[in-house]
Amino acid sequence: MNPYILATLIFGLGLGTMTTFMSSHWLLAWMGLEINTLAIIPLMAQHHHPRAVEATTKYFLTQATAAAMLLFASTSNAWLSGQWDIQQMTHPLPTTMIILALALKIGLAPMHSWLPEVLQGLDLTTGLILSTWQKLAPFALLLQIQPANPTIITALGILSTLIGGWAGLNQTQLRKILAYSSIAHLGWMVLVLQFSPSLTLLALLTYFIMTFSAFLMFKLNKATNVNMLSISWTKSPIITALAPLTLLSLGGLPPLTGFMPKWLILQELTKQELAPLATLAALTALLSLYFYLRLSYAMTLTTPPNNFIGSTPWRFQPNQLTMPLAISTTAAISLLPLAPSATALLAH
Repeated sequence: MNPYILATLIFGLGLGTMTTFMSSHWLLAWMGLEINTLAIIPLMAQHHHPRAVEATTKYFLTQATAAAMLLFASTSNAWLSGQWDIQQMTHPLPTTMIILALALKIGLAPMHSWLPEVLQGLDLTTGLILSTWQKLAPFALLLQIQPANPTIITALGILSTLIGGWAGLNQTQLRKILAYSSIAHLGWMVLVLQFSPSLTLLALLTYFIMTFSAFLMFKLNKATNVNMLSISWTKSPIITALAPLTLLSLGGLPPLTGFMPKWLILQELTKQELAPLATLAALTALLSLYFYLRLSYAMTLTTPPNNFIGSTPWRFQPNQLTMPLAISTTAAISLLPLAPSATALLAH
């Protein structure tokens, strides 16, 4: 892709997200979401592969549906209450519709079925943008909506953690596994949204760090399915040794970074006298942990082919920047001791 066009599209992504961040009016927020969607579509379809074009079409139709629903709900709210302000959502019907529209935007269950299919058709770099940056604008809007009855958000959250763990069990494609991982993590964030927005932001930040590391790791190894992970040691032995720690951190295993948000969210749910919900969420985390363990096993404990041709690639200089991978992997593994500082920082 032409560098000028690429720079314009990346600027569009930033502009759309920042417009939504700074909006207090529903029309401006909707406009920011639309700029965001239009900017990422050429990035998704740039390789002209039939699967990429199919994924782009699915993504466009889904996002257009969610945007239309959002516009209709915000207009209905203005009609019923006379308010266009995002933080003045008073009528329960438009509020529920907007929550469902934003859930469709980010891929919360049961509106999640587009996300694995779309991510499977993309290359890992665009998939990384879709899994991280594209979640920011809808989350900024979700954080500002305070529904009188939080049952719908809690239901979406627990359903997402359950489906994200359950559906990822029988997957062999890495991008689909990462999509279901995204659904499960979003469920955890949404569960605690009503009680502690700062915890939601902490969970979102740690998810971004760990996902960034996982995507870059798979990109370095040019791995797209589980079988390709078993020969990754020939390409990058050190990354292969560190990969299980990153994957188990995504699963939320102590003493790694991913344990921090899960631990604090379970504590907050228990404080809110929602111990059964916290127990169910902790059990769904075991489902996710299983498929991360499966990836770790495929990467480090299977016997790979050990011939001369298979064992030479690690001697070649990689053509990918490894500094972002090194920083994100270190952060994905070792940030747990900073939990008190992170919670104090986000609480203010």
